[in-house]
Amino acid sequence: MSTVPTLAASAAADPVAPGIRAIESEMVALRHHLHAHPELAFEELATSDLVAERLDEWGYEVHRGLGGTGVVGTLRRGAGGRRLGLRADMDALPINENTGLPYASRHAGKMHACGHDGHTATLLAAARHMAAEGVFDGTLNLIFQPAEEGLGGGRRMIEDGLFELFPCDAIFALHNMPGFPVGQFGFKAGSFMASSDTVLITVKGQGGHGSAPHQSRDPVVAAATLILALQTVVARNVDPRDMAVVSVGAIHAGDAPNVIPESVALKLSVRAYRPEVRAQLRERITELAQAQAAALGCVAEVDYHWRYPALVNDPASTEFARQVALDWLGPQGVMENVQALTGSEDFSFMLERCPGSYFIVGNGVGDHHGSGGCMVHNPGYDFNDAILPLAATYWVRLAERFLATAA
Repeated sequence: MSTVPTLAASAAADPVAPGIRAIESEMVALRHHLHAHPELAFEELATSDLVAERLDEWGYEVHRGLGGTGVVGTLRRGAGGRRLGLRADMDALPINENTGLPYASRHAGKMHACGHDGHTATLLAAARHMAAEGVFDGTLNLIFQPAEEGLGGGRRMIEDGLFELFPCDAIFALHNMPGFPVGQFGFKAGSFMASSDTVLITVKGQGGHGSAPHQSRDPVVAAATLILALQTVVARNVDPRDMAVVSVGAIHAGDAPNVIPESVALKLSVRAYRPEVRAQLRERITELAQAQAAALGCVAEVDYHWRYPALVNDPASTEFARQVALDWLGPQGVMENVQALTGSEDFSFMLERCPGSYFIVGNGVGDHHGSGGCMVHNPGYDFNDAILPLAATYWVRLAERFLATAA
């Protein structure tokens, strides 16, 4: 296991809090256990059991059931009225792991390919330290969320009363990021991640024999022209100064080469940073689908699924989080000029309800586990254990500063 390097001359010889360093091996072992036993969205039963048991053992008030398998641990100290939320996601992905690691997934078709095992273990390490040694005045709410990967577990927790039961003055979350130096933190105010919507388009025509296309209304040709036309939405309808993505990820039509099918199904991923652009994309995609199909004698049915809104970081909260890292690690520990990401994240739902910030921490560059420093959602990915104690220490520093004991 690699160790966390010193990132700034202004930091101590070891930037990791002594209490975190003392439990590092135990927390890494816990992370490996979670990695070996991944659970998909809304199936995180064993994971939530483990989280709840640990929090209860360390003296937290534990609440279960929000969002189905969500867990919230609350720790109160002093008479301070400030309330802080820290969130980690728990779910895995439907991917077959090929890392060859000794703690690789034991469940075929399930893998922690995004590092949620590391996020959970990191927040648990911070939870243990805050319970044992934390100096603060106020309420600490630790939120362990299910189903971040596409099914909106964050929204489910909110619908189940998250912020009514556990009010927060600010909420924060982090994500590991391959391709950046180990342990460097990256912050960006404003739009940081894109919205993500899914569009299902069914082009319906009239099937027939492939030898007599004039006796049919070919939905395959209509769908093909639609796919090309969709590429003009971003190029010719969206302001070039705005970001938008329209990607056709799946096409399903007939089964035989000599049969013109009755219908063709398309699946699209649509993304934007601004709500106005998000609405514009829906309008234009719907118009194009219907017009393009009609031009070739077919009909298009558009099933538009609004999924995750864009993730927008509160400027004041983001600057606070960034300053915590700067004061602790110095400029060498903080990434400069962090760019917005076109991926999506359902922490966006929480930021719509509560000010806060979502930031990244470098997972490393190159080969750090024998399987390559690959990107998330890849069967060869693994969370880098070297960032666990550093990120846990960051949570402790942020929490103690936000909930500072009154002088």
